[in-house]
Amino acid sequence: MLDEDSQGRQPMRHTALQRLRSAGGLARSLFIYWRPGRQRGLQRLYQPFIKPGAVAFDIGAHLGDRSAAFHALGAKVVSLEPQPDLAKWFKRLVRPTGITLLPIAAGPTAGFADIAISASNPTLSTLATEWREQIGERNAGFRQVRWEQHLRVPVTTLDALIETYGEPSFIKIDVEGFEAEVLAGLSRPVAALSVEFVAGALAVNHACIGHLSGLGEYRYNAVAGEQRHFRWAEWQTPQAMSEWLSAGAEGLASGDLYACRADHPLLMTR
Repeated sequence: MLDEDSQGRQPMRHTALQRLRSAGGLARSLFIYWRPGRQRGLQRLYQPFIKPGAVAFDIGAHLGDRSAAFHALGAKVVSLEPQPDLAKWFKRLVRPTGITLLPIAAGPTAGFADIAISASNPTLSTLATEWREQIGERNAGFRQVRWEQHLRVPVTTLDALIETYGEPSFIKIDVEGFEAEVLAGLSRPVAALSVEFVAGALAVNHACIGHLSGLGEYRYNAVAGEQRHFRWAEWQTPQAMSEWLSAGAEGLASGDLYACRADHPLLMTR
């Protein structure tokens, strides 16, 4: 049995360990997302989608690297990051003058939801309960991830954001398995967007393609991991993209799926 003094120190040691893990996770994320030269590559990647004065949404802004790239291209950026610790780092790194940073999440309906936070990997925090419970069994890279904390956060929809801030020329969605739910809150065919894909959970992306097909005609491309160039010179049909996903997405661990409306200037010039 622990004595009274030991009992008093146990929570403190646990808190200190969580803080140490969080610091390590943030350090890894800072290296990945803010290493030298990355911003130039991101701006080249997003330049076809964003013109000066356009609106851009960053859903799951994390440490703000994509928001910074959108802002550098002249966009009016609306960034959603419900985690207080990540929002603090966003402000330090991006210095968001002219960027609207909202401490909320996006989902299929407005309201409130619980976000599960990984102290060791805060950028892997998620609102997707089923995804969180199953991803470790389906993807070895997630087997050591633990979501020790839960936080009640407000939730809005893409439609509500559009009503308030205007229709975006681009929406980036990176919300760890909750991408299809976020798209469920969109009822109009926006010009272009991206959603993350993760091995072992590609059903999420099939659902995203299905929803977008109900809104309008889109073409698709992909970026592997944290690369900053498209996988194919030609943009793919929904059927071709679905077949690629069904075949395992070439064994890629993760990346982003990009969707362009069929009348997008990027496609018209090809």
